[in-house]
Amino acid sequence: MSANSRLTIAAHALAWIGLYQRQGHEVATSEQIAGSANTNPVVIRRLLGELRRAGLVESRRGVGAGWSLTRELESTTLLDVYEAVEPGPLFAMHRTTPNQQCVVGYGIQPAMQGIYDGIESTVRHELSLVTLENVLQDVLATSARPRKANPDRQG
Repeated sequence: MSANSRLTIAAHALAWIGLYQRQGHEVATSEQIAGSANTNPVVIRRLLGELRRAGLVESRRGVGAGWSLTRELESTTLLDVYEAVEPGPLFAMHRTTPNQQCVVGYGIQPAMQGIYDGIESTVRHELSLVTLENVLQDVLATSARPRKANPDRQG
């Protein structure tokens, strides 16, 4: 089972746009954001489309096309971003109903659902406490630290 990176990439995109706008730019392109995230611009456009539907960004077409934030980083929480890009629950049940004649098959879903509900509630609460401004400030603080030399990197 692999971890989902959609929340991380969406937060990355929003923090990048916020910093870019603070530097005096009106809009950012998906290509610019993709360069920072080291991913395909199509991935960024899909996520930004979901963020647009949630009201977190807006897009401009034509000359000067690009993406901009609809509100300040201080007023956007990671929960807002999570709800925009992760529409389903954190954990899922079986795709088909387990064998109801089996004691484990009969009781597994109610037992697990209670656990999952508690975890989901905790995750949502924690995400609600962190704004994108908090994330950007942590990013900038980390970026200010000296980096270890990478012997594989040329240049």
